[in-house]
Amino acid sequence: MRREAVPARAVIVMLIVVCAAGFVATLALGTTPVPLADVVRALGGAGDAVFTVQELRLPRAVLGVLTGLAFGLSGAVFQSLLRNPLASPDVIGISAGAGTAAAFGIVVLGASGGTVSLFALGGACVTAAAIAWLAAGPGAATARMILIGIGAAAILKSLLALILSRASSWDLQGAMQWLAGSLNGATWEAIVPLALTCAVVIPALLLSAPTLGVLGLGDDLATGLGMRPALTRWGLIALAVVLLAAATAAAGPISFVAFLAGPVAARLHGRGPAPLISAALVGAALVLWADLAGQLLFAHRYPVGVITGALGAPVLIALLVRAGSPRSGSKSRPSSRDRSRSVRSSNPSELRKQTS
Repeated sequence: MRREAVPARAVIVMLIVVCAAGFVATLALGTTPVPLADVVRALGGAGDAVFTVQELRLPRAVLGVLTGLAFGLSGAVFQSLLRNPLASPDVIGISAGAGTAAAFGIVVLGASGGTVSLFALGGACVTAAAIAWLAAGPGAATARMILIGIGAAAILKSLLALILSRASSWDLQGAMQWLAGSLNGATWEAIVPLALTCAVVIPALLLSAPTLGVLGLGDDLATGLGMRPALTRWGLIALAVVLLAAATAAAGPISFVAFLAGPVAARLHGRGPAPLISAALVGAALVLWADLAGQLLFAHRYPVGVITGALGAPVLIALLVRAGSPRSGSKSRPSSRDRSRSVRSSNPSELRKQTS
């Protein structure tokens, strides 16, 4: 039996509390714990912990929130548009494109700092454009895009292995540190471009939630409602790629956050598609708490991408097993008549509640 749906507002409030707790814990915990009272004073510019809180931990916490929001939202948009929980940027090659381009810049061209971020941004965008171009055409373009993306990811990871095999020990260390996905060394210079991107793209994607709901009913119905589904879908994918690329450029390809956020948010809601805002908040919570776990729970400190990768791999296997099981394969897709009935019985406000 399926669980009853949980009110969206209750889930969102709970996720905001979890994110806020992770943000405060990031400011207070570390090699030298700082009492909450001293954290408050340090944020105001007073006390002995000003440098620790304002210069070291506050940028880390802000970067964790922004990257989590960006990865979680972009992954949920991909999964919603392509109607497949496996269709996240981690699986279909976009993150691999960013990582390979960044490794090429570090190892071959000796790039560092902001230049590496530009390579990652370009790699993600070029990979997404190539996959979209190869997947374009009549028929089931979404399924074709997933399959082409998986193949592209395999090619790019092989190319990445070739680049790393030819790297010097110094360049290899720098490339591997970036490829792991980490909030270490977070600076305001890296945060500003990501913050500006989030300020523009996140509201645009959240406002597109009703459009995602209509596209999920099928291209024929979307066309009948006056929408241009192909153009709309590629436009939303472009926004999601820009958001993902900006986050990857700032913190590296933090594994499986984009993949996990949507399914976890849907599980929290219990029934129906998860609102995009919930997926974004789940992404922020995952990054913040995984980063704290990597810092505090083990004898050695691990980058956040190592922790999220360890969490995401079993979920990916579980989804693959579930997708191949007879029970999941026997479920029939709704007919055009059923979908038409659902459209006629749903007014715009109901669609907005279901998808936003």
